[in-house]
Amino acid sequence: MDKLKLVALSGSLRNLSYNHAALQALKNLSVKVADIDILTLGNVPIFNPDREQDAIPAVKSLKSHLNAANGLIISSPEYAHEISGVMKNTLDWLVSGEEFVNMPIMLINTSPRATHAQQMLREVIVTMSGNIIEKSYVAIPLLGTSLDVQGIMTDSQLSGLLKTGLDEFCIAINDLLRCDSPQPLISN
Repeated sequence: MDKLKLVALSGSLRNLSYNHAALQALKNLSVKVADIDILTLGNVPIFNPDREQDAIPAVKSLKSHLNAANGLIISSPEYAHEISGVMKNTLDWLVSGEEFVNMPIMLINTSPRATHAQQMLREVIVTMSGNIIEKSYVAIPLLGTSLDVQGIMTDSQLSGLLKTGLDEFCIAINDLLRCDSPQPLISN
């Protein structure tokens, strides 16, 4: 079977973001099973429903990538018990489109104590008809460490958690793809 095409979104714009580092480590660990495109959200403008029909390059690119993807990976921080503004803004641009509906979604939490944002993110995703793959959820304790991409990849526990989450995600997506494929009729 061909490698899966996955899109990843980090809810942080920081240069040294743990969320981005986790996604980059996952991308590096996934080369045999999936192609992961990590999208930058810094150019996505503030959501305005009056502009939904405008040809905004960052929004068009986001929707195009999602249309071509088999699944979506989201890693987002918690700010003041909320979803980060950049993540909420990005999701707002996807509310009225079809790109997100039934999309398999893997969640990564780089600060397991940050439960409020995860609950809110789940609520938003479910409301938007996304399909959270629970078995693929990964919580890795990066907050307060100095780990970068290489540090995450060489830490056997952290890289193992990411690999296991990705494996579960890919299994679920492949199962969904098989269910969506027409089954041959069996004749006696």
